Amino acid sequence: MRERAVSLLLLAGLAVAACGNGTTSTTTTSGPKHGGTLTVAVGIDPDTLDPAAQTTTTAAQIVDMMAEPLVALDQNGSLKPDLATSWSNSTDGLSYTFTLRTGVKFQDATDFNAKAVKFNIDRLLDKGTFKSQPGVLTVIGSTEATDDSHVKFTLKNPFAAFVSAMTQSVVDIISPASVNVAPNTPAQIQKPIGTGPYKFGERVAGDHITMVKNDTYWGTKPNYDTQVYKIVPEALSREALVKAGQADVIMLPPANDIPALQADSNVKVVMSPSDRTVQIIINTADPVNTQLQKPEVRQALNYAVDKTAIIKNVMFGAAVPLGGPMSKSLAGYCDTGNYNYDVNKAKQLLQSNGAAGMNVRIMSPTGRYVQDFQVAQAVAGYLRDAGMKVDGPATSDWPSYVAGVVLATPANQAAKTDLHLLGWAPAYLDASQQFEQFYSVRAAPKGQESSFYKNPTVDALIEKGNADPVASSRNSTYCTAAKQVWSDAPWIFLYNQKLPLVTSSKVTGVTGVPNEKFNTVYASPA
Repeated sequence: MRERAVSLLLLAGLAVAACGNGTTSTTTTSGPKHGGTLTVAVGIDPDTLDPAAQTTTTAAQIVDMMAEPLVALDQNGSLKPDLATSWSNSTDGLSYTFTLRTGVKFQDATDFNAKAVKFNIDRLLDKGTFKSQPGVLTVIGSTEATDDSHVKFTLKNPFAAFVSAMTQSVVDIISPASVNVAPNTPAQIQKPIGTGPYKFGERVAGDHITMVKNDTYWGTKPNYDTQVYKIVPEALSREALVKAGQADVIMLPPANDIPALQADSNVKVVMSPSDRTVQIIINTADPVNTQLQKPEVRQALNYAVDKTAIIKNVMFGAAVPLGGPMSKSLAGYCDTGNYNYDVNKAKQLLQSNGAAGMNVRIMSPTGRYVQDFQVAQAVAGYLRDAGMKVDGPATSDWPSYVAGVVLATPANQAAKTDLHLLGWAPAYLDASQQFEQFYSVRAAPKGQESSFYKNPTVDALIEKGNADPVASSRNSTYCTAAKQVWSDAPWIFLYNQKLPLVTSSKVTGVTGVPNEKFNTVYASPA
C-alpha cells in the first residue's frame, strides 16, 4: 500500500474576528459566568436560515439556537422533550399526538401553540415553500391542532422512526406572524423568529451571523449576551484565530495540527462523535459520461481509491473506514463488505466496460468538512493512477455548491461536474435517515439525493423497513438494502468523519451531539 502526500495551501492573509471574543464578561457570585460575546469560526456561509430548507448541520445548528423543534436529541443521541413535553402513538402506528409546552412565547411576543405547529408542518410540506426539505416527513398526511396544547399527526403509512424524525431542524418552529414581516415571505424565511435561547441579530453574507440572548426564553437562559458565528473557509485561518484569541471556538482545525493543539495549554480539542459519512458522489444518470451509469464502472472507482492511506495521510486519523454505506452508530447498520485498494482491478473493470481513459470532472467544497478539498485532491490523484483523465478538483462557496451541485438536476449537475465530494450526517441515529441518500424519490432537486441513484428493489426495501415496527425484521430489511447499495456503488465510499472542535481554554460548556452538530448555547467564560 503506497502513501500519497498531499500539500496544504498556505494563506496570504488571515480573517480577523471583528466582533471580539468571550473574554469580556461579568461575574455572578456562583455558577457560570455571564455576559460578553462568544466568537465561533465555521468554514461555510449557510445557504439559508429558513428552518424548512435546511440541508447541512453547520447551518442547522445556527438555526437551532433561534428556533426549536418539538423533540430534541441529547448528547448521547437519545430523545428528550423540547417544545413538546410528551407524545403517544396509536396502536396501528398511523397517528401521533404531542402534548405541547404551555406559556411559551415566540421572540415577537406571539403565542406558541398547536396552531403554530400546524402552520409550520403545513409550510414544510407545501410545494410553494422555497427549497423545502421535508424528506421522510412527507409521510405526514395531515396535522390537526386538537386544542391549544395538543397536536395530532396522521401518517399516510406507518413510520417507526417518526418521533426521532421530528428532531430535525426542518421542523424547528417559527412564529406564523413572522412570515409576513420583511425580509421574510411565506415562501422564504431570511430572519427566523422562533422560541429559542438566542434571537437573530444581523447577517453579513460571507462574513458573520450575530445572535443576541433572548431574555424572555422559556428555558434556562444562556450565559453569553451575544454569539457571533464568523465565516472562515480556510482551516489554517480558523486555527490562527483561536490561537491568537480572536475566536473562542473553531470547527474543523487542520487535521495534521490536532496533536500540537492537544498539547497547547491555551486551547482545548474536543473530538465530538459523528454519524457523518464522507463520499465522492457519482452522477449515476450523467448524460455526458454515460459510462458512470454502469455499476461496474462505479465499482472500479471504489477500487481505484486507497481510503486507508487517505485516512492516515490526509485525514491524520480523524476518520474511520466504512464497512457499509452508513455509520456504525445508526440503528439498522450492518457490515456489507469492503472495496480494498486494488488499482489493477480498477483498470480491468474500466477496460472491460469501455471506460478506460475516461474523462471525469471532480468538485469539492472548501471548509465544509475536515480536509475536504485535500481529500478531493487525493481522490483525483488515485483516479489518474487508474488511467482516468481527471479535471479538478474545482471548488466554490457553499451556497453556490449546494445550488449548483447538490440540489441540481442530472443535466445541470453534469454541466459542472461528474463527481462531487459531499458528507451526509443523519439528523437522527437511524438507517431510515441515511437511506434518504439512496431513495430515488428524494433525487435532486426534489431532495438531497444528488447521485440520482435509482434501484426499484432498494426503494421497495427502504419503504418496507421504514414501515416495520419490529426492530429485528426492520434492521434485516435495511441490511439487505445496504448490501445492494454497496454493490451498485453510487458513491466512492470514503470514511466516517470525526468532528474536531477547538475551544479557547477560557471557554467552557461547548458540547457535541452525535448527529454532527455542536452546541454553544450554554458555553460560558471559564
